[in-house]
Amino acid sequence: MLLESAAILLAGVAAGTINTVVGSGTLITFPTLLAFGVPPVTANVSNNIGLVPGSISGAIGYRRELVGQRTRVLRLASGSLLGGLLGAVLLLVLPAGAFERIVPVLIGLGVVLVVVQPRVSRTVARRREARPVEGTRPDPWWIWPTTALTGVYGGYFGAAQGVLLMGVLGIGVEESLQRLNAVKNILAATVNGVAGLLFVVVADVDWRIVALIAVGAVIGGQIGATVGRRLPPAVLRAVIVVVGLVALVSFAL
Repeated sequence: MLLESAAILLAGVAAGTINTVVGSGTLITFPTLLAFGVPPVTANVSNNIGLVPGSISGAIGYRRELVGQRTRVLRLASGSLLGGLLGAVLLLVLPAGAFERIVPVLIGLGVVLVVVQPRVSRTVARRREARPVEGTRPDPWWIWPTTALTGVYGGYFGAAQGVLLMGVLGIGVEESLQRLNAVKNILAATVNGVAGLLFVVVADVDWRIVALIAVGAVIGGQIGATVGRRLPPAVLRAVIVVVGLVALVSFAL
């Protein structure tokens, strides 16, 4: 039990760090919980709630980059809230067997998103260079519904929702990557928060797991907002991909 608790705590630290910098922490914590025999739906619900404080911690760490983006954050957060709530409802109303069948697909999608994330980042960077003056045009209309759809995915499972959000924001919003990352952290915290509130009321939650992941994720959120910015992205990405592939193999066996 002590070894298991230590492993979950460390997974929470890693997830909090990765969520703040990249946005794929669930691919660390979720497979860890499955490895210790936690049922998939309970693992997903408990992991979601546990990562909420980490998302908030990361958002606080990026608060300087949020200056001047209040209107954008409030508008997009409304879409994330609605999408996250719908995703959480889908998780609860669909049969547990359906979630267990789709989990390998979701993990695979998360791994693919992490692998292609550098290409997305390069595309976004080229657009930034082509438009050096930031904030000169209003955000396009499709940003809100796309953010809401990403919230549905995040409320249902959430692995690599940060990568999805950065792709959406980077393509459509005229801001620097660091300022977009700050918005991403707020939106992810909104999705996890609203889904977590629903899960607390009606879902089967393992509160020991929640506490361990929450403590680790808060620590990781601060690491990600400071030291994490200087960590080699390739290292973080490699860890996520390896863990995700191990999880896929475990489901196949």
